[in-house]
Amino acid sequence: MKLIRFGEVGKEKPGILIGEKRFDVSSLVTDYNEAFFEENGLEKLKKALESNPVLPEVVASVRLGSPVARPSKLICIGLNYVDHCLETNAPIPDEPIIFFKSTTSLCGPNDNLVIPKNSEKTDWEIELAFVIEKKASYVTLEDAMDYVAGYCLHNDYSERAYQLERGGQWTKGKGCDTFAPLGPFLATKDEIADVNNLSMWLTVNGNIFQKSNTSNLVFKIPFLVHYLSQFMTLLPGDVISTGTPPGVGLGIKPNPIYIKPDDVIELSIEGLGTSKQLAIAYTK
Repeated sequence: MKLIRFGEVGKEKPGILIGEKRFDVSSLVTDYNEAFFEENGLEKLKKALESNPVLPEVVASVRLGSPVARPSKLICIGLNYVDHCLETNAPIPDEPIIFFKSTTSLCGPNDNLVIPKNSEKTDWEIELAFVIEKKASYVTLEDAMDYVAGYCLHNDYSERAYQLERGGQWTKGKGCDTFAPLGPFLATKDEIADVNNLSMWLTVNGNIFQKSNTSNLVFKIPFLVHYLSQFMTLLPGDVISTGTPPGVGLGIKPNPIYIKPDDVIELSIEGLGTSKQLAIAYTK
């Protein structure tokens, strides 16, 4: 299944994507939130759809929101592509680097990117994200994939001055509003034949900056579930983003490139759709 959420900000309803058509399933489920995943919602929804219920079609012009409702955690993995480590002059980590994005940074896949107030170094990062299906604590590596609901496209926007020049941890540059467009949909595991071999690309104003494949991940999804669950309980609906490949603005030499108002950022991962954000300046 491909799960979507649609409608105005804060009023999204659950839906599904069948081919190119969108359908409203709010008569079957309340929302794609922690309770939905925790209560075996994916299997229940699948069975409900097998009876071919009459579902209202959602017109393509309706806004898409994040395919999961605000999760308890939005966890990111840093420096998880070897070539990205090299372009940023960072050592390849021996263990996953973990940081958090604020859940208020989550937004729809095609919502505007709001460049933060006084920002001069807003950057892009295409990433493969996955969603947790059931409560996970001290998960074994062998069982790890049983805890994964599915996969999403994510753009881990980052304000590099906030992240790297203002002291403290990376989170300062990661959690701004609109810095986590997710989707267009959540693809359940059965939709993706090999999550470790998906092509991915990102363009700014039509120019390709990132082009890679998920085969280049240093730490792959089963290990990340296992590893993270040693330090914290992962709850149903939590989002984990696996890191970005080379080609971020920070890594462009000799002069880094950062996002300006009216820039258009478009990105895609094979099997997970495409998203597009228009950058706009912050206004009070």
